[in-house]
Amino acid sequence: MSAPDTAQAPDRTAGGKAHFEILDGLRGTAALLVVAFHIQGITVLFDASRLLLPHAYLAVDFFFALSGFVVGYAYDDRWGTMTTRQFLVRRLIRLHPLVVLGAILGLISYLGDPFAGDRQPASVILVAFAFIMALLALPSAPLANRLGDSHPLNAPAWTLLQEYIGNLAYALVLRRLGTRALAGAAIVAAVISAITALSLGSYDTGWGLSNFWGAPVRLAYPFLIGLLIFRLHHRLPHFRIGFIPLSIVLALVFIVPVLPSSGTVKWNGVYQATCVLLLFPAIIIAGRHSAGGPLTRRLCQAAGRISYPLYITHYPFVYLYMNWVAGRGETTAITVVIACSLYFFTILFAVAAYRWWDIPLRSALQRMARGRF
Repeated sequence: MSAPDTAQAPDRTAGGKAHFEILDGLRGTAALLVVAFHIQGITVLFDASRLLLPHAYLAVDFFFALSGFVVGYAYDDRWGTMTTRQFLVRRLIRLHPLVVLGAILGLISYLGDPFAGDRQPASVILVAFAFIMALLALPSAPLANRLGDSHPLNAPAWTLLQEYIGNLAYALVLRRLGTRALAGAAIVAAVISAITALSLGSYDTGWGLSNFWGAPVRLAYPFLIGLLIFRLHHRLPHFRIGFIPLSIVLALVFIVPVLPSSGTVKWNGVYQATCVLLLFPAIIIAGRHSAGGPLTRRLCQAAGRISYPLYITHYPFVYLYMNWVAGRGETTAITVVIACSLYFFTILFAVAAYRWWDIPLRSALQRMARGRF
């Protein structure tokens, strides 16, 4: 194969299927935006009036929709030769090495934080229990100075638990549903999702022990609609917008200020429900049918590869930054410098985690799985 041919060769999954590179790139865009939201949000104590990206936590709902689409694409046609056990093992191999890394980082961050002072007086038993549960992506009892997170050593891990629930539901039930039944389930999930957003005024739920009920609510509709989009994608309209315009759309969605209520109408909930129920599926449809040149493809591949490592490893470093900020009081120019430096550090760390942790562990686990299954 000549060099030009190599440059144009499509990126492939382990199963030999071509990646949807624009969707990979958009996953990276969403991850970069949510990390910026967390760092800047910690700086201003998540004061809605001071947030630069007040809706960026909706990246989680976008991730769930992408996951439903990708799981359907990767596995819908493999069930004749693949068992449920094999599917679940493959998904664990794909996702869990970085869950473990996030748990280790979270433990180090909690025990070795030089800025925490006396704000984290947790017992050894409680921290050990939290670490064991973190290794399994399960919620644990609250820890001091962790804002009520259901996964107190690595807050974003709550979404990985939901990811596993979605994958289990797919393997046991959803893959067997016809298109009409799947559409019906998506409609029911959409109604529940809309009621949640309109009642609360946002989708800011599911991340803590006090609002853990919101996690499966946030999972259900996006995952189902993503899977349904895959099943119907050849019959849906073709929108060719491209990676950069779609990334700008995501950024603009997240930048819109928090909207006020008017009487009994919580306009912020209306706005977020519109994004989750309508706009995000439209972005996936557009990304599914979009393409780019060699430079765009390489950019999307790189962004897609680090998106998950970035998302699941950045928060232990944000905890350190949180305590550093708490010890300083007012935001200063040095705070901005540290925040920006942290942002770029988390990206570099994600690249390292992908190359020297995720790839080697997944390769070793895949070899072991081939030997056993």
